[in-house]
Amino acid sequence: MTNKNVTYIGEKSIEFELQRKNVKNINLRIRPDLSVVVSANSRVPYDYIERFVQEKSGWILRKIENFNGFQNANGKKEYVSGETIRYLGRQYRLRVRESDKEDAKFYKGYIYIYVKDKNDYNRKEELFYKWLQEKAEEAFHDSLVRMYPLIGKYGVKEPSIKIRRMKTRWGSCSQNSHSITLNLDLVKAPKACIDYVLLHELIHFKYRNHNKQFYNFLTALMPDWKERKEILDSEVGREL
Repeated sequence: MTNKNVTYIGEKSIEFELQRKNVKNINLRIRPDLSVVVSANSRVPYDYIERFVQEKSGWILRKIENFNGFQNANGKKEYVSGETIRYLGRQYRLRVRESDKEDAKFYKGYIYIYVKDKNDYNRKEELFYKWLQEKAEEAFHDSLVRMYPLIGKYGVKEPSIKIRRMKTRWGSCSQNSHSITLNLDLVKAPKACIDYVLLHELIHFKYRNHNKQFYNFLTALMPDWKERKEILDSEVGREL
């Protein structure tokens, strides 16, 4: 049995997942995405478990802070083991390994970069963004499969998808080439946010300007678009 719980230490809160298992002791671990998991026998009272988490709160908060601390003051990634990387709305820890066969991949909750020289920042960044490009192509294609049927019945032809890094916008559309360009960093956002950006650009093939008709149509097709936009701007946008 698994459920979500929250305990408070002063003004700070710790959310943890409680797993009831046939274990002797109370076990606590932090996943690669920085979520906290506690496992305990079904006979252990919840109040006792909550006190246990509160007693360990200092260690938990230090661990999470250390994982996030690898990102320097201006937000630039260093691509070192232990650094956190956002992908599809979740945080994953990075592991860098020296290897003659250079590659980057996602494996068992971690993002691995295999590189000949661990101190070669440019090569590590190159390998990471090659991997991210491949993942973005998959994620954006899947989003198009989900979103296009919402607007295809209104006479809009299915566009092609292009990907590139952009500093000031998540996406744009071209009427001339009938294509949508999405920001590569959008793949760091939750799928719901990717769907919002893609649908937003799809609607521009019907309404070019951000007028009342545009937003009425967007709201009709995606009533919670404002919430998705808020998550995108506040959780992902501030890291870029």
